[in-house]
Amino acid sequence: MSAQLKLVHEGKENSVDREKALEAALAQIDRAFGKGSAMKLGSREAIEIESISTGSLGLDIALGIGGLPRGRVVEIYGPESSGK
Repeated sequence: MSAQLKLVHEGKENSVDREKALEAALAQIDRAFGKGSAMKLGSREAIEIESISTGSLGLDIALGIGGLPRGRVVEIYGPESSGK
């Protein structure tokens, strides 16, 4: 049983080391490319983005912000005659 507890304890140490290494890597990327160039998923609250409706309620809901983002380039691609 003590061997089992020791393995769990070593796992926590590894996760702490891993977290420190990840933070160091993110800090290095921020220094090289600017703040916000890399981040952890879910670490930042969603920001309000102004959008333009596509005219299709279903598509607007699927896009997640109520349409296409205003002021950004949006590319729609797919096979020919696919109903883009």
